[in-house]
Amino acid sequence: MRYLVLGFLCAFTVVAYLQRLALSAPTKIIEEELGLGPAGMGTIMGVWYWTYALSQLPAGWITDRLGSKSALILFAVVWSFLTAIAGLSSGFLGLFLFWGLMGCAQAGLFPCATKAIGAKFPKNEQAFASGMLAACMGLGAAVSQWLTPQLLKRFAWQEILVLYAIPGILWAIAFLVIVPRPEPAAKKRDAGRIYEPEADRIRWRKLATDPQMVFLCAQQFLRASAVAFLYTWLPRFLTSTRGISEQEAGNLAFLPPLVGMCGGFLGGLVSEFIFRQSGSFRLARQGMSVAAMLVCTVASLAAFCTPKAYPDLVVILICVAAFCAMGAGVTGYALAISYGGKRVAIVFATMNMSGNIGAGLFPFVVGFLVKTTGNWNHALLVFAGLFATSGLCCAFLNPKGTLFHDITEPKEPRNDEAR
Repeated sequence: MRYLVLGFLCAFTVVAYLQRLALSAPTKIIEEELGLGPAGMGTIMGVWYWTYALSQLPAGWITDRLGSKSALILFAVVWSFLTAIAGLSSGFLGLFLFWGLMGCAQAGLFPCATKAIGAKFPKNEQAFASGMLAACMGLGAAVSQWLTPQLLKRFAWQEILVLYAIPGILWAIAFLVIVPRPEPAAKKRDAGRIYEPEADRIRWRKLATDPQMVFLCAQQFLRASAVAFLYTWLPRFLTSTRGISEQEAGNLAFLPPLVGMCGGFLGGLVSEFIFRQSGSFRLARQGMSVAAMLVCTVASLAAFCTPKAYPDLVVILICVAAFCAMGAGVTGYALAISYGGKRVAIVFATMNMSGNIGAGLFPFVVGFLVKTTGNWNHALLVFAGLFATSGLCCAFLNPKGTLFHDITEPKEPRNDEAR
């Protein structure tokens, strides 16, 4: 049954990435039809990431209240309808509003998915399940980048948004009918005992100040900031520093995200293998992350030192960094699932919010750096520095137990205790 649940989660991760990247290919068409210009289109693309990041905590709270199945169905239906409605927009304001709301709704995907994984998979299989989700992120992004241009030959971009909403609705119906609730139903109060509802009385101060949560969020913030380079500035970096055409840069820039997808899948398998051989979760999770971040740092610095005449070698080195970075991300997911306990959705949402804030800030930081120095090569030094600092955070990260020390049902008193 747990693999059935994982199969549904992986399938919808692909669908979600297909939907969230639907505006990437037709940006020029949308700019011309709506009279936006690059700045306006950039604002619409950016609002999705900011609403997605800021909605992580509310989405995690809702998931802990409703349970992963009910919450995921709710989020899936809402964001699929919003994807379709965005296609009806006739100007900047409408597209800005509905695309931003779609980002809010998609914020529930991974808190729901990780809560379900935490409920169905034992601790020693959670990295594998997380790796499958990470691989499907890359697969969904690759499918979207290939499929949307093909559909644009026959359909308007508005019609494509409506088409992309259909698999989301169908998935929600199938998930409702076929898959049972992954975690047990929340216990209720009765006259004889008092139970603590699963998501009641979240201690927000502890969530924000717990040292292990700080390290968990910091490593995600730094790693996700670096990975954002692959999806934002990489083609521009290649044309500016290696003197190749935009077409050549586009062909090369496609490779690191694809290799990263493989890293996400294999990262989960490698982490579980290390645990089986060593019996140490710390070595399998944090140890693997530290080693992966070290390789990322070395590969980034080697790319920085590569002569201008070898753009292919630069991309190969960046592919190595992408592979290891996505593999390390899987261990972060597994740690959040384990440390979250019954409140995994809110713990994971906090970590994921940190990563998305970093991913949103990175393009601005690099743009400011290039504007100030006039040297695109410095972006690789930032890339390497983020990986190195993330590895340092992983080295200090050592969560034990669960963040909120989950309260379980009290035992019946023994006869002598009752007297």
